[in-house]
Amino acid sequence: MEEPRPELKADDDERDEAPDFDALTPVEDLVRGDRTRDDFFDTVLGLDSPATAGEVAELAEHGVDAAREYLEWFEQMGIVIRVTESPATYERNQAYLNWRRVQTLRKEYATEELLDLLRIESERTETFESEFDATSPDDVSVTQYAREAGYSIEEVWERLSAWKTSRRRILLLERALTTEFGDGANLQSAV
Repeated sequence: MEEPRPELKADDDERDEAPDFDALTPVEDLVRGDRTRDDFFDTVLGLDSPATAGEVAELAEHGVDAAREYLEWFEQMGIVIRVTESPATYERNQAYLNWRRVQTLRKEYATEELLDLLRIESERTETFESEFDATSPDDVSVTQYAREAGYSIEEVWERLSAWKTSRRRILLLERALTTEFGDGANLQSAV
């Protein structure tokens, strides 16, 4: 995760007081409700590469000025990161979104439920490892495996995508279970 710009960092006085996170309005409540805001929010969540305000406006089917305003606001909230200055380009902040998912998991599930979910996903990952005879989906050539196993490229791609999803779920579940280590943002997953 990149360091925030200096004006977005807390000063010494702000660091001395711990924020009351329970008093903060959930990000979902802040960015939902207004159709234009929803359109921009959905657009930035779908970004897979840096985009300008003009590109975001086009994807959201709204004006460039509105895109700039929402992008600046989303940047302040940590939802997007400004990648370049001129022209300003933004990308979604996946680390922030992962952190939000971990917080949601902690809030919605008891430890035993998280452990059950982790066990299920771990078993699923082991099944994929056995199926593909590999330790990571990145080690598998879609076309080569499809040809050798007699599957279509689409079938192999779908299975590898499911494997990647399972690995991401394991990472999030492990982080949700590491409450004794703070937010778990710097921990390495077993996958």
